[in-house]
Amino acid sequence: MDLSIDWSRAQFGLTAIYHFLFVPLTLGLSFIVAIMESIYVKTGKQEWRDITKFWLTLFGINFAIGVATGIIMEFEFGTNWANYSWFVGDIFGAPLAIEGIVAFFLEATFFAVMFFGWDRVSKRFHLVSTWLVAIGSNLSAFWILVANGWMQYPVGTIFNPDTARNEMASFIDVALSPVAVSKFLHTVASGYVISALFVMGVSAWYLLKGKYLIAAKKSLVIGASFGFITSMFLFFSGDESAYQVTQKQPMKLAAMEGIYDGEHRASLVAFGILNPDKKPGDSQSTFLFDVSIPYALSILGKRDTQGFVPGINDLLYGNEEKGIVPMDTRIQNGKRAVEALKTYKLAKESGDTLAMNESRSILESYMQDFGYGYLDSKEQAMPPIAITFYSFHLMVALGSLFFILFIVVLYLSMANNILQFRKILWLCIIAIPFGYIAAEAGWIVAEVGRQPWAIQDLMPVHIAATKLSHTNVQVSFFIFLVLFTTLLIAELGIMLRQIKKGFGEHSHTPSY
Repeated sequence: MDLSIDWSRAQFGLTAIYHFLFVPLTLGLSFIVAIMESIYVKTGKQEWRDITKFWLTLFGINFAIGVATGIIMEFEFGTNWANYSWFVGDIFGAPLAIEGIVAFFLEATFFAVMFFGWDRVSKRFHLVSTWLVAIGSNLSAFWILVANGWMQYPVGTIFNPDTARNEMASFIDVALSPVAVSKFLHTVASGYVISALFVMGVSAWYLLKGKYLIAAKKSLVIGASFGFITSMFLFFSGDESAYQVTQKQPMKLAAMEGIYDGEHRASLVAFGILNPDKKPGDSQSTFLFDVSIPYALSILGKRDTQGFVPGINDLLYGNEEKGIVPMDTRIQNGKRAVEALKTYKLAKESGDTLAMNESRSILESYMQDFGYGYLDSKEQAMPPIAITFYSFHLMVALGSLFFILFIVVLYLSMANNILQFRKILWLCIIAIPFGYIAAEAGWIVAEVGRQPWAIQDLMPVHIAATKLSHTNVQVSFFIFLVLFTTLLIAELGIMLRQIKKGFGEHSHTPSY
């Protein structure tokens, strides 16, 4: 593959990974701050105002730095992925435009009131502003994930052969796609869990230091409660997300679970070590070792204990009994569609209406396999198995451990003896980076698991990329690497300095 394409993928992946180090905390901490301020307005207790302002400051630091990486990522669609932007700009641009005009405008407008409006506006108006910032932040995530969801499951559009572009046919279908909705719910839920871990971890640090005990205990309870509730939501949204993947992206599901041969009553792998020598079509065992839960994958993916879950071999070589078309056939159909588009353009240039109609008919017949026409072999339709499998299971394992941690911390906090369990407090601190690891692993599953597609079944990554000199992309990659790393170090430094100042920066909060 062209080096410029590999470097463009690396650059976008780098930007996305760094960007999502900032996004989750924004999504969840905004609601946690709103909850804390609601308690302050309800009770009128000054300590809750001080607690709110402390966490609000940390939210603001993260919000400001996170915006920069998000803007750069959107610009990369035009610089590194011009073919993609041309092909789907009419669809992809719409939710991003709404995000900028409506959601970002909402949060940006009330952000100033939230930060600088203390004692300048009424308590209730300030509280409303805080909630609107939280809602706006999450609305921004919704529209961005609608765009990403469309890439995973392109619906609500038609292809115009005259312009060689996709055009929106139904905005509702795009905005309310089941894949987009499930992706949004699962993504924001992961952000809420990360924010809960962050609040718990910082609060635990104060408790271990014996500082700001009252404020830290109250914050710990809020964090653990928020984490407990959103963890349950995370499991339910994850279940729905996996169901949608099974229906719409079966190859991704097969990679997530390391399934080569489809089966009824399929088991879910709880833990496994893949056989590195395993290849599609051979007779080698898939796993060197695995622990599986019987029937669980059929229930998860088909809502039926007897449900058939296709494997990689079924999808590559076909399964006539299950109506699965061989990948070679889909590639042939795709090449017919690509050739029909070329013929249509030539016929249009020559004014041959009959040839145009014939070519258009062929194109429409094979359009569902259009993207496969750019693949050279069926093996290219298979994503990297190992990284998808291990990322998925790492995400699930960490999510389960976080849920247990929330329960334990909440129980000990309510029993008022959390200080006696210093190891649990240390676990709260250690859990903070693992929350981010789990979220990044989830994005690896989502994006690596759908390879080779930029748009599922319609456009492979190597066709989506701009034809650039790989040297230019390399240079910009390392520039962004230095820039993003500097931003991350800057945020961590500012955050740590603010945390060291503690609640004591707000004069009404005692340090005992």
